[in-house]
Amino acid sequence: MGGPGDPPEGTPEGGPGGGEDEYRSVVFDESFVRAARLQEYSAEERMADHAPAVRRRPPLHRGLTRQALILVLLIAVAFGTAIYMGVRHPYGAQQTRRPAEPLRMTVIPLAPTGRVPGTADAESLYAHSPAAQYEVGAEGIPLPASRSTAHFSDSQVVTALTTAKDYIVRSSLYPEVLTGRQVRPARSLVDADQLDQFDQSFNRPAADGRHAPTGWLVRLDPSRAQLADDRIRVQGDLQAIESDSGTLEVTADHTFVYALRPTGAAADAPVSLFTVRRELTFRFTRDDLRTHQVQLVTSYVQAGPLACAEDSTSYLRPLLAGQTARTGGPAGTDPYETDSPTALCGTLAAGAQPKV
Repeated sequence: MGGPGDPPEGTPEGGPGGGEDEYRSVVFDESFVRAARLQEYSAEERMADHAPAVRRRPPLHRGLTRQALILVLLIAVAFGTAIYMGVRHPYGAQQTRRPAEPLRMTVIPLAPTGRVPGTADAESLYAHSPAAQYEVGAEGIPLPASRSTAHFSDSQVVTALTTAKDYIVRSSLYPEVLTGRQVRPARSLVDADQLDQFDQSFNRPAADGRHAPTGWLVRLDPSRAQLADDRIRVQGDLQAIESDSGTLEVTADHTFVYALRPTGAAADAPVSLFTVRRELTFRFTRDDLRTHQVQLVTSYVQAGPLACAEDSTSYLRPLLAGQTARTGGPAGTDPYETDSPTALCGTLAAGAQPKV
């Protein structure tokens, strides 16, 4: 007796044993049929002459799948974000270069109350002066222990301090700069935005608080004095702070003591000491740190012994051993000229001179 799924006549000869249909595992559901590219014509359609048995169905337009839509959306969002970040870069404000401000400078001559002391031995003068314990040359400009700030690394702070020191050395200790023969060693470190002011100061000096060569560097009148000892005594310090997120500021306060004798004098001619105190403020942007250049913000200089009646704009004209300050004061100040600085002159304390 056949099974419930067998034909009444039984399993045909040659069929698979056990009554199993070899195509029973193949399921043609509705979606499979609809997706078929070939479709059989109906009987009525096949009655037409030369009609093929089947026809090709047009492809189904399923549209994009959900995964494809999500992928397209993610690409669009990423592309839009990239454009936005390019236009509104979070560090754009820091990368914008702010023009350097002009250097503001003040040079105050210090007049002696009596004759300038002197002796033939420079070492003896130093030993009997307040500079007895000062270091020689660049050794007197030590770098402080540095540390990073909120927006600048330790290496950037060190770069700022080192560059400031380099400028101080070149503008205060180089013999060719001190004697007025060269300005390039100091000029090469000045930020490009201040070069016009620097050059104008030397080409057309003016006592306007902006264009005095002696505000940029120590410059002795070569027709009056020369170095009697190139072992210049120095003492002072450097400090660095972060003034804003894109700027480091370095302040320098140093005293330089030079042993001088008259220009062209014999080696045994009397020697006197000349003291210059320089208080400088430097500013460094990230571009300045990269190029190892400085922006000078302020320069405050006190120097003596000098005569107040003499112009200290282009050169410092020291009073030498045995000389006294001539009577008279500095040139008057015109209160109607807005760019005319107040004329200043100080007195060199007796204790600042060597005891000889």
